[in-house]
Formats: sequence, C-alpha cells, structure tokens
Amino acid sequence: MTELIATAVIMASSILLFAYWFRYTCLLIISARTTRDYAGAVAVANQLGFLEVQSQLSDNSPDLVRLPELDRLKDALDRDYKVLTYLLKHAGANGEDGLEMRMLEIEYRVMGAWYSMSRRLSHSAACRAVEEMSLVIAHFANAMGERSSVAAAA
Repeated sequence: MTELIATAVIMASSILLFAYWFRYTCLLIISARTTRDYAGAVAVANQLGFLEVQSQLSDNSPDLVRLPELDRLKDALDRDYKVLTYLLKHAGANGEDGLEMRMLEIEYRVMGAWYSMSRRLSHSAACRAVEEMSLVIAHFANAMGERSSVAAAA
C-alpha cells in the first residue's frame, strides 16, 4: 500500500513538473526577440488579424472586452493560426526549429482549450488565454517572415 501511494505521488509530481517545464519553455520561446520583427509585415501581406487582437486586448481593460467580442477575437486567431501553419509547412523549412514550432502548436491548442473551459467561469483567464494565443501567432508570423527573408536573400 505504501509503495502504491509513493508511486502515485511520484507520478503526480512528475506530471506537474513536466507541465511546468513545458509552459515555461513555451513562454521563453514566445518572449524571444529577433533582430528584426517581421510579424507586422507578414500580417499585412496575409491579411492576418492578430495585431488587431493584441491592440484591442491592450487598449481595453480585459474586463471591458465582452464575451461575444472575445469569441470573435479567438475566431480571428484561429483563422490566422490555420493560415500561418499552412504557410510554415509549405515554406520549405529546413527543420531546425521544428521542435519549437510543434511545442507552440501544442501550446496554442492547450490555450484554446483553456479558453473554452474558462470563458464562462473567469473572464480574465479567458482574456489571458486569448492574449497568449495571439503571442503564439505573432511568433509564427515572425518565423514566416524570417524564412521569407532568408529565401529572398539566397
């Protein structure tokens, strides 16, 4: 019985530590800045809405953004996510940042699920989830711009 309890405690703590590591690593990847930010140019070129989402969330207090508006912002991010992941997969990537991109794709989906669960319970948690989803999209847009500039220079 003692071994079973010890095993359960070790398993639970291992899962929690892995989740903490994963989240921390994703936040580090998102916060990394490049010498030139391509996200704005990619957003304009592909008619993406993540910059509008970020400005609306930063201009307004999270409490002022109503639930229907937040749903619309999340839908815009989902569209941007589909466009950018398609472009990144078909941009002839050399695979050097494939693990980071895959981790951020998982993070985006986890934040989408968190948004779906928290939208009725905690408005501020839903706003933070949408904000983090927009940061993942911005990172993808910047990566797409970097790939495009490297391809143009070659």
